[in-house]
Amino acid sequence: MSIQAAQRMGLRCLALDPTEDCPASQISPALVGSLSDVEAVSGIFSQCAKVTLENEFIPASVIQSALRAVGREESCLVPSLASLAIIQDKYLQRQALVAAGVPGPTSAEVAGDGELAIAKIGFPMVLKARFGGYDGKGTRYANSPDEFENLRNLWGDGGWIAESFVKFKREIAVMVFITEQGAGTFPTMETFQTDHVCDTVQPCDADGSKIALDAVRAVGGNGLYGVELFELETGELLVNEIAPRPHNTGHYTLDWGGPSQFEHHIRLVTNLTPAPIDGLPTCMVNLLGQAGAKDWQDGLAAAINPDPAVRVHWYGKSESKPGRKMGHINVCGSDCVERAKAARTRFYAAWVGNTTVPEEVG
Repeated sequence: MSIQAAQRMGLRCLALDPTEDCPASQISPALVGSLSDVEAVSGIFSQCAKVTLENEFIPASVIQSALRAVGREESCLVPSLASLAIIQDKYLQRQALVAAGVPGPTSAEVAGDGELAIAKIGFPMVLKARFGGYDGKGTRYANSPDEFENLRNLWGDGGWIAESFVKFKREIAVMVFITEQGAGTFPTMETFQTDHVCDTVQPCDADGSKIALDAVRAVGGNGLYGVELFELETGELLVNEIAPRPHNTGHYTLDWGGPSQFEHHIRLVTNLTPAPIDGLPTCMVNLLGQAGAKDWQDGLAAAINPDPAVRVHWYGKSESKPGRKMGHINVCGSDCVERAKAARTRFYAAWVGNTTVPEEVG
């Protein structure tokens, strides 16, 4: 989707992906290679004037080695290498937020026998892999010393942190952009998760813009960032995690009538002035892979035909797996939340060939 935004501006793009038939390769030239292979990453830096990321999992050390291999300056990369390195390590990310006075869950490195982490955090406790986890992957919960010990096979060799369990009222998210020409945010959105995967993103009456901006500044951010927040019953906001890229919680901007997060992303990468932020209330619901799914175009027709204002985005992934993000639906304007959920219900029912539309799906 970032490539599509760049192409509308007349820019040519080159992607790197481990698989030959990836979504990006369907619309743009693409190199096939491991995201952790210095030579493969060097191929991008040797051919592109500006380089950016679709995810934060290419190790910063690999990117640094690739830059050196082809003699490029770090300034060609957005976000910055320093910011990426902090965000990739959840412990460093949390330390940076604490140092800047940005509120969040209490955290501790899990080292040795784990007793220091237990003493600082207590139970219940959230355990997170320092590197690579997302959508609940790399996250475990321990409610007692016995449960903590039972997870020793994960944290025993290091590479994990412990965080206090937050009893939040709701989860919200903010897309932040920072550039030499200024900083700003997209609207604060309320998010709902199913099995740790984002399910619904809808308009919110809270304002998380200040803390989100503070969080991105704390990690030295430049470019576009997604910030996930917890709202407590008191109204206090805590930073959960930061992503240095376009984010699932900003996909609603593709159809809200204003600039999309992807256009903003490209503007920031190419040093263009950000567009004014303004759009209609919009709800996004994710389309996840379903067991027994058949032709997705049956779902497309079922979602749109009764409500032509429904917008379906299909990602073109080569394989559908239960729970995998395969696309999303956007609906703008009045009753957008109810209409988006109803469209997804119709989509799922037709996709799996059900003759009766279930009341609640996904």
